[in-house]
Amino acid sequence: MTDTFVSRTVDVTTGNREAVVDLTEVCGAFLHEVARGRNGLLNVFTPHATAGLAVIETGAGSDEDLLEALRSLLPADDRWQHRHGSPGHGRDHVLPAIVPPHATLPVIDGALQLGTWQSVTLVDTNRDNPDRQVRLTFLGC
Repeated sequence: MTDTFVSRTVDVTTGNREAVVDLTEVCGAFLHEVARGRNGLLNVFTPHATAGLAVIETGAGSDEDLLEALRSLLPADDRWQHRHGSPGHGRDHVLPAIVPPHATLPVIDGALQLGTWQSVTLVDTNRDNPDRQVRLTFLGC
């Protein structure tokens, strides 16, 4: 029963700029170690009020397109009531309502089941907090 639920926290550095960080390899390595050919679910969660997780294409410009869309939807200006930190930081606290802080993904035969161009990413628009955590949890049988 102890290996049906396995959880681990991973540290991620996003730097002092908006970032989309690909976590797909980290997720795959975790599953290789703990799933051992089993079926189940991988839950990915970031315990931050200013970051989210997205399953998107990376490397072909979609990651920058996502950040540009978020800049358009959530401008870094003085409209936000939440006003500590860098200018426009209040928008970072709205981000998880649009890009949620969690994703649950299928695992078959120990492998993450993503589409051809899909990647698991951490989305961080908060330039004030370069150090993030992501919790990976495998629930399998």
